[in-house]
Amino acid sequence: MRVNVGSTNPVKVKATANVLGKIFDELEVRGVEVDSGVSDQPVGLEETVEGAINRARGAFSNCELSVGIESGLHRVPGSITGFVDLQWCAIYDGDHVTLGVSAGFEYPPLVVEEVLSGREVGDVMDELTGVDELGRKRGAVSFLSHGLLDRVGNTEQCVLMAMIPRMNPSLYGLE
Repeated sequence: MRVNVGSTNPVKVKATANVLGKIFDELEVRGVEVDSGVSDQPVGLEETVEGAINRARGAFSNCELSVGIESGLHRVPGSITGFVDLQWCAIYDGDHVTLGVSAGFEYPPLVVEEVLSGREVGDVMDELTGVDELGRKRGAVSFLSHGLLDRVGNTEQCVLMAMIPRMNPSLYGLE
């Protein structure tokens, strides 16, 4: 099984390989640089899901499946900042897109304020933590959860959720 991930971010490639390696016997996963077609810091469900789908469709070349993963801030009533970060995964096979989402978490108010003023989460978190390219390493979720969950694990969640219809094709009309 050849799989392209619509990103060269090692976290996204590794999370995809980790999950799909448990499902498929023979697997080749590679990262492909593609444009998400949305802003660098998506805000809202529509923009985040659109970015994931665009990445998956853009990476579909010489493979059986392509994967797009996009993180974005989503408005959530009752939360401290009014926003929760969720990662969406889109998996494309040339015909169908299946979607999955990770567990969400809140960034500190300072981070959300900066993002809403136009900055990217990654840049703000790099400054806050002193770790360059935190999002390509253990991720903000690892810093904020004191290492109990890293970004690979959080990303694996959305990849697995997007695979559920493919693991049960007769239940989802994919046969």
